[in-house]
Parts: sequence; C-alpha cells; structure tokens
Amino acid sequence: MSFPNQLSVLRILLTPLFLYLFLSENLLYKKLSLPVFFIAVLTDWIDGWHARKYGLISTFGIFIDPLADKILTSAAFIGFYKLGIMPFWMVAVIVSRDIVITLLRSYREYSGYAMKTSLAAKTKTFIQMTYIFLMIIMICALSFQIDETTKTAINEFIRSDTNYVLMLVITLLTLYTGITYFFESKTTEVLSE
Repeated sequence: MSFPNQLSVLRILLTPLFLYLFLSENLLYKKLSLPVFFIAVLTDWIDGWHARKYGLISTFGIFIDPLADKILTSAAFIGFYKLGIMPFWMVAVIVSRDIVITLLRSYREYSGYAMKTSLAAKTKTFIQMTYIFLMIIMICALSFQIDETTKTAINEFIRSDTNYVLMLVITLLTLYTGITYFFESKTTEVLSE
C-alpha cells in the first residue's frame, strides 16, 4: 500500500477517535478533538500532494481518498446533529448521498472504469471541510476559559439563521453534486464525489 493510501486509511481510523472526543462531556477530550480533526484534514492534503508529486495515482487511491473524506465529513455532521446544531434531515441527505455515490463508484470501478473527481465535487468537499473546521473551532472554544461576551457571540451564531442558511447551502450543494453524477457518468468518466 502506497504512502498516500496509508494516509487515507489513517484518516478513516482517526474519524471515530475524533467523534468520540468531540462528543465527550470531558472538556479536555473536547479540546483534543480539534487537533485530531486537523491532523485528519492534513492527511488529505498530504496524500494528494504526495500522490501527484511522485506519480502514485492508483485505482485504489482514487477510491479510498474520497471515501475517507466522506467518512470524516459525515462523522462531523453527525456530531453536529448529536449536539443539536444541525437538523437530522440535513445530515440524512448528506450521509445518504455519500453512501449512494460510494456504492455507485464501487460498482463503476468494479466494472473497469477509473473514476475521477469532478471540480464541483472537489469544491463541495473544500466548502464542507472549511465549514466543519470553523464550527469545530467555535464549539471547542467554548471549552476554554473565554469571556462571556465571546461565549455568547459563539452560541448565538451557532443557533442563528445565518448558520442555518450556511448548513442549508452545504446540504443543497452536496445533493447537487450527487445528482450531477447521474448525468455526467453517462457522457464522461467524471464522477461527482
């Protein structure tokens, strides 16, 4: 197994650890969830860079890298739902879409097609990861000794209509990239991840 693929597997293994720490009532554990998530995201950047630099692109790598991303982002959204931040229907749409696309991708690759990730899918993943990372920073900040004004501002934003709209946009973008797969896969070899 190549180094980039090892990093993708590591990202998958870090996901349950992140979720456990993030949902913990223990404030230290909650604080530790932030660096664990950061390391997981960093493995995504490093494995892509390393694979391109050294020409280590493989069919397994094309499959496992976006799968690891989906597992990590889905876990984070499930965490947001468990904390009462994200509505269940949004999480259900995102996770269900990712399961369907993963199954379709597996079937296509089993049929001998090497699938590439579309620009829209890469953009979607970047937006998801950025949003998740910023939300985790805010949620973890509440575990630190911060002034009441900042704490109130964070709590107000997390529960605000603005944040709801951001979550809605991410949900619709995720759904859109899933739907485009069915059209793109019929005419090209590009899979919306």
